[in-house]
Parts: sequence; C-alpha cells; structure tokens
Amino acid sequence: MKPDFSKGLVPAVLQHWTDHTVLMLGYMNEEAYEKTLEDGVVWFYSRSKERLWKKGESSGHVQRVKGLALDCDEDTLLIQVEPAGPTCHTGTKSCFGDESASPLLSLEAMIRDRQADADEGSYTNYLLGKGLDKITKKFGEESFEVVIAAMKRDREELKNETADLLYHLFVLLHEQGIDFREVEEVLHERHSKKNNFKGERQDVENW
Repeated sequence: MKPDFSKGLVPAVLQHWTDHTVLMLGYMNEEAYEKTLEDGVVWFYSRSKERLWKKGESSGHVQRVKGLALDCDEDTLLIQVEPAGPTCHTGTKSCFGDESASPLLSLEAMIRDRQADADEGSYTNYLLGKGLDKITKKFGEESFEVVIAAMKRDREELKNETADLLYHLFVLLHEQGIDFREVEEVLHERHSKKNNFKGERQDVENW
C-alpha cells in the first residue's frame, strides 16, 4: 500500500525498530518514498532546501529501514529504522529528547570520522595504517589485560580495560568492514529465540 501524495508531502515518523523510541519527523514526496524503498535507507524531501536528501548524508548516520506502515488515512508513514548513530543533528538519540545515543554507536562513528579526517596524530589512524596484524595484536593484548584485572578483582581497572578492549574491537570491526549493526542483528536474533542458554555444551545459537 502506497501513501497518498495527491495533497503534497507526506509526514514520515521514524521509530527505532527495537526499543520503539520515536526518533524524528520528516517529510517525503513520491520520489523520496521510492528512493527509500530502493536504497533501504530513509530519504526525505527538504522543504527549506527544496530538494531530496538522504538522512545522514553528511554525518554517516543513515537510517536503515526495517519496516513501513501507513496510518488509516494513508497519508502518514511510520518507518521503523535502525539508526547508524545519533538521529538528531545535536548528537542525541532522538529529536524529541536529550538522551545520548548509544556510546557504542558513537564509538563506531568516531573511528569512522578519524579515518575520514586522515589525522596523522590520531591513534586510530595509526592502528588502521599499520594494518590487521597490529590491530589484532593490540586486541589480544587488551583481552589479556581484562583477564588480569578480573583475576585481581580490581573493579576500576576492569572497567577501564574493558573500555580499551571495546575500542580495539571496534577498530578491528571497522578494518574488516563490519558495522556494529550487523553484530546487533545477530544478538537480536539470538535474543528473540525462546530457548535459554543452559550450559557450556549447548550451542551458543540457543542463548
């Protein structure tokens, strides 16, 4: 079922596909709607610039479409999305509140931005420049540091080493061309299964 564009632009409400947070309101013309279906990411029509624009075209925080629904009058769209970072240009998760975006998604965006900036003084670019061997070596070192902190039962050290581990994991994922959303999809799929994890010998798919 297609929206009724006979009266002009159609409001499109973006909603997070997993926690159902209302993220923002935009407007679509028929061309923006068709491009959204074609590309799998949200396109709007900018009333101020009078042109099509892809949400996240400058920030990289695109909105990947997970589902669409029309209201009863067929003149308003509800689009369930998976955001690739903060939805609001202010850096918040939603345009309707001041809740910060997921720190993990912000970390992913930071790594992407560091590479785009080509800052030679950036540790991120240093790692990426050295390549996979260096990145995996550092990840292994940080993993061992987490183990040591845990064995010492040092809470502060464990928290800090875990943060370092996550950073190096995200650098590794970036080097491999894997978005964290792909990992989230695996976790979401596993979480949605009815079976619970009951022991070490059980397949991890049955968490």
